[in-house]
Amino acid sequence: MALDHLVYATPDLTLDLGIELTEGGQHLGLGTRNKLADLGGGAYLEVLGPDPDQPKPEKPRPFGFDELTEPKLITWAVRPDNLDETVARAKAKGYDLGPITEMARERPDGVLLRWRLTPLVDAGVPFLIDWGASPHPTESLPPGTELVSFTITHPNPAEIREKLAILGEEATVEQGEAGFVAVLRTPNGEVVLR
Repeated sequence: MALDHLVYATPDLTLDLGIELTEGGQHLGLGTRNKLADLGGGAYLEVLGPDPDQPKPEKPRPFGFDELTEPKLITWAVRPDNLDETVARAKAKGYDLGPITEMARERPDGVLLRWRLTPLVDAGVPFLIDWGASPHPTESLPPGTELVSFTITHPNPAEIREKLAILGEEATVEQGEAGFVAVLRTPNGEVVLR
């Protein structure tokens, strides 16, 4: 598996993180849009915020977004070699990743991206994503930002490590309040996202 992206949610997409961001596009029907930054190694940062050009959705936005009062690194995604097999293997080991959902969005240049993903099941554990035949978002992003480190914090690190092991994924997990810390290197210095 490979790190696909980190999700940083904010109530206001005009927030200046000190990182060059590229307009990603709208998530129609979800009331959100995103901006992206390449992190190197085939991974990217997704800055997710409310879309003022869409009505507020009838259902809550994903990832507990509607409860946010300040920007927060809320989750991460990994790309397995085979999404269906990984989900089936985890379920056979007693870890149900939930149903696979299909999604799509159009980039500002008109390219339609389609992907499949699992829901967010547990804090600290990534959701899984498969871009299929779509171009990966990093293919249209300028370089310039690098992921230096990514740490998961959780009150029960052993539980998170056990679930990651079922997925065949490794990550740094430390004792603490549930959350994440990402250190990014930019042309203007380091940026820390929590």
